Amino acid sequence: MCRTPSRWYGWVWGIRRTQTGYLEGITIVIKYGFVILFNVTMWGCYVNRLKSLSSLQATVTNFSTNFLASGLAGFFLFDESLRYQWFAGALLIVIGALILSKSSIEKKSRVD
Repeated sequence: MCRTPSRWYGWVWGIRRTQTGYLEGITIVIKYGFVILFNVTMWGCYVNRLKSLSSLQATVTNFSTNFLASGLAGFFLFDESLRYQWFAGALLIVIGALILSKSSIEKKSRVD
């Protein structure tokens, strides 16, 4: 009989191993908590950037920062491998974001 994992299998697997892997389960939950915290922080930064920059600049800046943060968080928190193509793409994204931020688009005047 082939057992197919449910959509909550990863969480259940991490928490279910109470005797031998209790700390592993807690570590997995903490790592996912960090991912959620980082995403909420990125949304807050995006909203703040929309107040001072054009929507295009804010979107590109947020995308590039989110891409880099997600990739590096996956590398450090989940031991994902990053190939040299990822780093080359990340470098091109950063260069594009820098070019866009130095463009002739004027900053919004702040109205509070």
